[in-house]
Amino acid sequence: MNSKTIDHNTLSRLVEIGAVHAAHVVGQTGGWVLSVRYGMSDTFLAAQRSRKLRLFRKLETIMIYLKKLGISNFNVDASAYDAKTDRKRPDRAESLKRVHEAAEHDAWFCEQVEQAIIEADAPNAVFIPHDVVMGNLKARLDKIANQVGKEG
Repeated sequence: MNSKTIDHNTLSRLVEIGAVHAAHVVGQTGGWVLSVRYGMSDTFLAAQRSRKLRLFRKLETIMIYLKKLGISNFNVDASAYDAKTDRKRPDRAESLKRVHEAAEHDAWFCEQVEQAIIEADAPNAVFIPHDVVMGNLKARLDKIANQVGKEG
């Protein structure tokens, strides 16, 4: 298959100026790719990020895409089309699990912050000066160091 590709923006501009002479939807394993003829060359539509051939999973999706571009007449070649039946994405399940865990953690964290603000705004809230807290911490650390020293 021809490796010459264009992106969506270039294709849009070519359609706007009327330079696209023909469009061909070509079946592949797992979906459909788009080939357009402008000038003397055939060029395939590339995906924006990967720069690989843009693969449309459904014929209906590529038809809608072409219609929005302003291309309503095109050829379809389904001779090499093979609808991949294995469309599972096991990596998505793990990814979604992490997303839900993160959302739960965010909700818990927000609750904790709200509770701390409520406690700090309470009229009977007691504030301990920084120097006192650090002094207490140093005393605890010294005690632990002495215990470790006696055991070692």
